[in-house]
Amino acid sequence: MKRWLAMLALVAPGYAMAQGNLVLYCSVQEEWCRAMLTAFERKTGIKVAMTRKSSGETYAQVKAEASNPRGDVMWGGTGDPHLQAAEEGLTEEYKSPMLKELQPWAVKQAEQSKFRTVGIYAGALGYGYNTELLARRKLPEPKCWSDLLNEKYKDEVQVADPNSSGTSYTLLATMVQIYGEDKGFDYLKRLHRNINQYTKSGAAPAKATASGETLIGITFQHDLVTFASQGAPIKVVAPCEGTGYEVGSMSIIKGGKNPKEARTWYDWALTAEAQSIGAEAKAYQVPSNRNAKVPPQAPRLEQIKLIDYDFAKYGSSAERKRLLSKWDKEVKALPK
Repeated sequence: MKRWLAMLALVAPGYAMAQGNLVLYCSVQEEWCRAMLTAFERKTGIKVAMTRKSSGETYAQVKAEASNPRGDVMWGGTGDPHLQAAEEGLTEEYKSPMLKELQPWAVKQAEQSKFRTVGIYAGALGYGYNTELLARRKLPEPKCWSDLLNEKYKDEVQVADPNSSGTSYTLLATMVQIYGEDKGFDYLKRLHRNINQYTKSGAAPAKATASGETLIGITFQHDLVTFASQGAPIKVVAPCEGTGYEVGSMSIIKGGKNPKEARTWYDWALTAEAQSIGAEAKAYQVPSNRNAKVPPQAPRLEQIKLIDYDFAKYGSSAERKRLLSKWDKEVKALPK
């Protein structure tokens, strides 16, 4: 028995092999979710059941299951739904010992939520265009948010629905912060004329741009870089007016069936080792652990004109509900 235990210790240094289960709601791309799951199971011996949905969909599921929680951890996706879940008491307070290794913006996310969520990566909003399609159609090169309103791009722009997508909610909140609410909504109404599809997932427009299904995709810049690094004809744009950004987050679901395993995942996912898995899965966000290597392909946040995004305000339950309701009535309901 002693020999067997010694062998297990060699397999998983730093972690005692445990038998247990974890239900993970993952909101990054499927490949990254799978890579994290595999590494965690190998490291800890805990078996993971994973569901992949966009962050808005995951929040809706956690809220619907509040009386009988089925999940243990929400991992990934924009921070706004995590902050809303925290405010509504859907997630547990937990101060990980790993907080001391995190970037200030990740710790601030934890502090604002009273330690009911934490930042795990950051990424800037933007858009990309298919260079081959642009040249073939002899269209102008867009460099600013305002350029996307050009009538020459009618039915050429794709973006997600902010009700299901944290990425697109970040766009909505960004326009309100750049232009003010009235002018921000006016921008979104004019942009609506050029939209060919509102997708469920925030990353879907990046894939559509890479394949030539759409000319322009609005999403986080790192999602576009994933396809560009694989040879897709994509030019990534950091809009000239400035742009919003996300603090991708992680939360423990209140009342989950496996609280011990949830905390084990939480601590492990904040390590530099775990955060290096993103780059291996061709995910190019900026990791929150200061000791984690930033992928060379990752958009350099210090070189992008980022707005002073108000996460506390736009992650609040009341403001998020109000803006989404207004978008449904004033933008999505408009004829093309």
